[in-house]
Amino acid sequence: MSEDKQRLHLVIGGELKDVGPQAHEFKDLDAIDFVGAYPNYAEAKKAWRNAAQRTVDNAHMRYFIIHAHKLLDPAEDGKAGTREGSSS
Repeated sequence: MSEDKQRLHLVIGGELKDVGPQAHEFKDLDAIDFVGAYPNYAEAKKAWRNAAQRTVDNAHMRYFIIHAHKLLDPAEDGKAGTREGSSS
């Protein structure tokens, strides 16, 4: 039985300085919510969705999925790390 290769994903969030569609600068880095580290995108997306849903009433709050496996091994697919944001 072969196991799928682990592809580390991090889920973080916090209040942003601006609420525009391309906003990604946090208001207070000390207040970042580290949701967790996940072995694959599917698990990270579940955690991201749950965190975003909990803060849906705060327009300044955003959660992101960081593709840490791409940062650790950029040659894996030829791309730099990416993120995904929520529209709380």
